[in-house]
Amino acid sequence: MALRLGVNIDHVATVRNARGGTWPDPLRAAILAEAAGADGITAHLREDRRHIRDADIDALMAGIAIPLNFEMAATAEMQAIALRHRPHAVCLVPERREERTTEGGLDVAGDIARLADFIAPMREAGARVSMFVGHEARQIEACAEIGAAVVELHTGHYCDMVSAGNDAGAEVELAALKRAASLAAQLGLEVHAGHGIAYDTVTPIALIPEVVELNIGHFLIGEAIFRGLGGAIEEMRRRMDAARP
Repeated sequence: MALRLGVNIDHVATVRNARGGTWPDPLRAAILAEAAGADGITAHLREDRRHIRDADIDALMAGIAIPLNFEMAATAEMQAIALRHRPHAVCLVPERREERTTEGGLDVAGDIARLADFIAPMREAGARVSMFVGHEARQIEACAEIGAAVVELHTGHYCDMVSAGNDAGAEVELAALKRAASLAAQLGLEVHAGHGIAYDTVTPIALIPEVVELNIGHFLIGEAIFRGLGGAIEEMRRRMDAARP
């Protein structure tokens, strides 16, 4: 199956917010990403609005032709925003104010009843509901139990081990991701992967046959400084396609 690329534009907004103005514009980045081969756009509206703002979600819903994947915490405020916009996809992620970025997967297994009730209105509204989780079997099984359509596997630990030169640890982590992807597919869940993926880690993840979508952001925005956003995305697309013709 062809592998989709979702481009996360959060850190275009991070750069904009550093000066408090309107430039660079996340919507413009999303349009450039689409032209460079992105299949979807991901944006995480955090509780503290540290990067993406409410107005950015308004602009993205109105201004892009490809699907929007709306990342959010499982809070009443975010549920109301998602139900108002009805994006193509909603991805629930854990969120702590003190973290620099998402540090791990959501504990779906420890919050089954609440999360099942929480996602029900969004499912009824037609949004594809995804859960951002680690590779533990009990978390994958819990995602299926609550009625999620998708699991997005947290690839950050694997990517960190590759960056640190910990080959043995990376092999163990990659094997665990493969087992999780297989289990999720057996349970009828669509499998995505994301967090920390770069040029040197995309191929092994792209080779996991059950994975149908990669969501990549921080690395692409950083690489855009050197080769432009379009060029950075095109190179990632090329590597993905080489791994999964």
